[in-house]
Amino acid sequence: MATAIMKAEGVEAVEHAARIEHVSKSFAGPAGQQLVLDDISLDVAPGEFVTLLGASGCGKSTLLNLVAGLERPTAGAITTDGRPALMFQEHALFPWLTAGKNIELALKLRGVPKNERRERAEQLLELVRLKGSHGKRVHELSGGMRQRVAMARALAQDSRLLLMDEPFAALDAITRDVLHDELTRIWQETGVSVLFVTHNVREAVRLAERVVLLSSRPGRIAREWRVDIPQPRRIEDAPVAELSLEITEVLRGEIRRHGQH
Repeated sequence: MATAIMKAEGVEAVEHAARIEHVSKSFAGPAGQQLVLDDISLDVAPGEFVTLLGASGCGKSTLLNLVAGLERPTAGAITTDGRPALMFQEHALFPWLTAGKNIELALKLRGVPKNERRERAEQLLELVRLKGSHGKRVHELSGGMRQRVAMARALAQDSRLLLMDEPFAALDAITRDVLHDELTRIWQETGVSVLFVTHNVREAVRLAERVVLLSSRPGRIAREWRVDIPQPRRIEDAPVAELSLEITEVLRGEIRRHGQH
C-alpha cells in the first residue's frame, strides 16, 4: 500500500496535530469590528478525532479555516503538524477530470512523480471503497461517491491532520450513515487526526473521541465531552442517544442564553 495511506512509521513523535492558543477573530462589519471567535484554546492530539459542535453562526467554519491557514487570526497563534488537508461540504471536484485524475492532481501538487500517481490514486480509491472508479466522470458518481472521491483526494495530500467542514450535511440519512462507517474505518486505518465541524449532535457523538461545544456571538469553548463509547458505534445506539441528549440540552441552553432561534 502506498505511503499516502499508511500510518507513518519512523516519524518523530509530536505533541499535537493542531494547537490553537488564545485565538480570536474579528471581521469588519457595518457597525465596526465584529468579534466572531474569542480566546479559543484547543489541542488536537496525534491520531485524535475531535468534533466542533455549535449552532449556526457560532464560528465553527471560521475556526476550521484558521487552522487550515485560509485566514489569519486577529489574536493568538495556531500551529499544526505539517499542512492540513481540508474537505468541504461540497465535494469541489473538477467536473472535467475523472475521479482518478482529481486525486492524481492532488498527488501532482504534492510532488509525486508522474509514473507513481496512477497507482497511488487507485490505492486511495480502493481505500474509500471505489475500486474500479478511476475513469468515471464526476457526473457519473452519486453524491456519496463524490464525497468518497473528495475524501481520497484529501488523503492524497498525505497530511497528518484532516479538516472536515460538514462534509456529509447534504447527503441523505442512509448515505450519511454509510460514510460515517467509512470515515471511522479510514481514520482507524491511517492514524490521521481529524477535526470535524458539524451542527448535528448525534453525528458528533457517533464519530468523535471528543466533542467540543462552541457558544455563539462570539464563539467560545462552552464545554467538552470525552466520548468513551467503543467503536464501531451506530447513530441509534443507546449510549450515543443518551450522550447526544445531554449535549443537546447544553446546546439549547447556550442558544437561549445568546438569544438565538
